[in-house]
Amino acid sequence: MIRPFVPYPDKRLKTVCEPVEAVTDEVRGIWADMVETMDAMPGVGLAAPQIGVMLRLAVVDCSEERGQAVLLANPEVLHASAKLREHEEASPNLPGVSAVIKRPRAVTVRFLNAAGDVEEKDFVGLWATSVQHQIDHLNGRMYFDNLSKVKRDMLLRKARKGVR
Repeated sequence: MIRPFVPYPDKRLKTVCEPVEAVTDEVRGIWADMVETMDAMPGVGLAAPQIGVMLRLAVVDCSEERGQAVLLANPEVLHASAKLREHEEASPNLPGVSAVIKRPRAVTVRFLNAAGDVEEKDFVGLWATSVQHQIDHLNGRMYFDNLSKVKRDMLLRKARKGVR
């Protein structure tokens, strides 16, 4: 089921999500909805709070052919490369604006996978950018929180003008 996005500045987008205790059928159902919602955007990642679910759940699929989504519960970055990568990021929670964000080019992430097992996986390039973007959401941060105050304020002003 495609779920609606929580509009910025909803307080849920600024709230740290609750850890997932176990991967259950309910969690798998949320993941399925998240993948369907992400594919409908279309986008390369989605975090649960973006659709109003306050659990540490994310999905990432940066494959060209799609259908390669990585399902993550309680993701945490264990290691990040010193080399940075720039990428233009946006969010369906605040449509109409985007910003170039610098993030580590590669990360190693530990998470619970769909089987409920702890997994460690290396993400590189766009995959790394997307997984870091989703982890920000789980921590109550939006991509523009990585900007300077001046750039963030300009982006939010531009977004407000676009809505009216």
